[in-house]
Amino acid sequence: MLGDLTSDFIAAPFMRRLNALVGLSDDDKSAILDSLTDARTARPRADLLRADDVIDGLSVVLEGFACRYKLLPDGRRQIVAFLVPGDFCDLRVLVVERADHAVAALAPTTTASITRDRLLSLVNTRPRLSRALWWSTLVEDAILREWLVNVGQRAAIERVSHLLCELYLRLEAVGLAADGRLELPVTQSELGDALGLSTVHINRTLRELRGQGLLETNGKSYFIRDLARLARVGIFSPDYLRVGRDLLEPRPDRY
Repeated sequence: MLGDLTSDFIAAPFMRRLNALVGLSDDDKSAILDSLTDARTARPRADLLRADDVIDGLSVVLEGFACRYKLLPDGRRQIVAFLVPGDFCDLRVLVVERADHAVAALAPTTTASITRDRLLSLVNTRPRLSRALWWSTLVEDAILREWLVNVGQRAAIERVSHLLCELYLRLEAVGLAADGRLELPVTQSELGDALGLSTVHINRTLRELRGQGLLETNGKSYFIRDLARLARVGIFSPDYLRVGRDLLEPRPDRY
């Protein structure tokens, strides 16, 4: 159990995400919060999970930023997901015993775990919580499908625009982005590994988006000047994220 008020505050994005998928009772919220144990913080670029590791519990990202990735024998890497606070490292813990991918922190990242036995107990005794976990799996699968379309069909500017829209809405949904502003502690090389583009191509595409007045960047800080326009460039619709409302309507006071 994490316990103190500071830890409850840290766990807020996780609870906000689950509650958005399926409204949870106060008792459900307490049950899952009380199940979180073994909080730990990893340094940037440290592995949280390695391929073929035995998975003995469900890890949750509480703070920071992480990624799932696969490595080829020659060292080439494909990032297959970015993980933001509130995300699970691997929901398939109930049906698989070993990881088929790795998870790495991209910023100082705090995680906590729910043991396999405790997770099974929660799933079997709390139907709304079970539904929330099921919906989380469906959203993860939907995100992966969009990423496949990105790599397979979208042009470079569409890929970058789509990813920025997705990450903004995911972070806003857990209270970590607002007014078009978000922090992305990722390098251009890491963006390239996620989008199937070279670092040079990422740099050129970000410059093009800035030139069109859609984006401002300052290190890891991003400001989306017009979310609706950026969504059109990226052929982006938020439906697959289940964020609960249409965030793409132009808002002159915000964008």
